[in-house]
Amino acid sequence: MAALVPRPAATVMVLRDNGAALEVLMLRRSLRSEFVSGAYVFPGGALDEDDAHEAVYARCSGRDDAQASAVLGVDSGGLAYWVCAVRECFEEAGVLLALGPGGAALGFDDPATEARFAEHRRALNAGERSFLDICVEEELTLPAGDLYYVGHWITPEGPPRRYDTRFFATVAPGGQTAAHDAVETIDHMWTTPAAALARQEAGEIEMILPTLWNLRLLARFGTTAELAASVSSLGAIPTMEPEVVVDERGGRQVSVPLEPTDLGPAGG
Repeated sequence: MAALVPRPAATVMVLRDNGAALEVLMLRRSLRSEFVSGAYVFPGGALDEDDAHEAVYARCSGRDDAQASAVLGVDSGGLAYWVCAVRECFEEAGVLLALGPGGAALGFDDPATEARFAEHRRALNAGERSFLDICVEEELTLPAGDLYYVGHWITPEGPPRRYDTRFFATVAPGGQTAAHDAVETIDHMWTTPAAALARQEAGEIEMILPTLWNLRLLARFGTTAELAASVSSLGAIPTMEPEVVVDERGGRQVSVPLEPTDLGPAGG
């Protein structure tokens, strides 16, 4: 039987500073999901064909496809991962990482604007509109340069779905409020990485290995500015391919080749 080919995907860790603590946005997947049901994850999902549309690429700033592809180590199409991360974050969490007309930061403080984008989100999730349609109508720019590439994970063989996922980190836009979509995701929370890890250890919430690993990576940073300043010091981003090991009793354990501390130094 042929091995299941992993689907290209993107995940984004949306961060904010809350006093002296760095917090990350997490969503709980629906209990009906075929993949990691009930687990807390970061916004993300599989790439769509339209994520690589030239018209979407033309609306990206701070990084073109050649630059994005070089960062990811692919021949072309790298910018689609940044677009996917932005789109999925809007679909699942209601947070749109974009700039409005004239390059102004996009905010939903105005009730009419908030209602208009809520309808855009509903139509997008219902398949009635494309993400490109919304970007064109609202004259949006996608600030690809503000999404930092921090990880690459490939699901091991065995699960019914496999993903080849690129992880990004970015700062939450002001004037927007996160909200789960009540379909694919049924809850959301802002939490410090340490608090999320402690809750998982106590059995209060469930998370999968890539989420846990990246929370440990985030825990190395005290502020969003510290993380942004440290991205270049992380060095080359390794491809993480967890290995499923079966012991003599038939138990299954998942191991990874590196820990977060194996990357470059934290701090600016």
